Amino acid sequence: MATRTLALLGAEVLRIDPPEPAELGWQHLEGGPGKRSALLDLGREADAARLRALLEGADVVVLGYRPAALGRLGLDPDDLTARYQGLVVAQLSAWGTEGAARERGGFDSLVQAQSGIALVEGGPDAPGALPAQALDHATGYLLAASVTTALEHRAVRGGSWIARMSLRRTAAELLGMPRGLATARRGLDDARRSALAMTLVGEAGSQRLAVPAIASPMGPVRWRAPARPWGADRAEWAS
Repeated sequence: MATRTLALLGAEVLRIDPPEPAELGWQHLEGGPGKRSALLDLGREADAARLRALLEGADVVVLGYRPAALGRLGLDPDDLTARYQGLVVAQLSAWGTEGAARERGGFDSLVQAQSGIALVEGGPDAPGALPAQALDHATGYLLAASVTTALEHRAVRGGSWIARMSLRRTAAELLGMPRGLATARRGLDDARRSALAMTLVGEAGSQRLAVPAIASPMGPVRWRAPARPWGADRAEWAS
């Protein structure tokens, strides 16, 4: 969500995945508008060297692995900002970067359950859930905003910058917001639903998805390109 938002705003985004396991097809397409997609096995020195070369030319790197895994891959945020002057590092995790929980795996639904959202949204007999993966989406937009802010700071003050976000922190923020009738779920009629959707067609097929949540008459309201097939591109900058 963060990097597809940055792609919407004009960034050249290259997503890097390991060859195994393969990403879920629909999930890749959902997060892929505006990006290119390449595969690198960082256990191979040639691929690790290719990533280092990419970092030499990067303004921003967005990381989604647990802290210990980042260290094993040579992607510790503090090391990266020391090695690549001017780099902005955006680190996303499920549970944050401090305490024992930081090394636990997690995703939106698990964090909704652990944080108490499932209890708040549920009934007397069963847990509930938000009507969307709100932690993924909200955290992604917040992380994109943090990246643009860090780039602005870099332009004025120089240096390297680190932005850190977690799904658990976003859950805490949502739980702290007022609740009441104004926040009750409301359905959409067909006309409104159609106005909030768009279709992208490319090599990966036809994709129907929600329009970006950020839009302005003075800025972009559509992605420049549809999602590319998973792993279809070379691991190099296009420009």
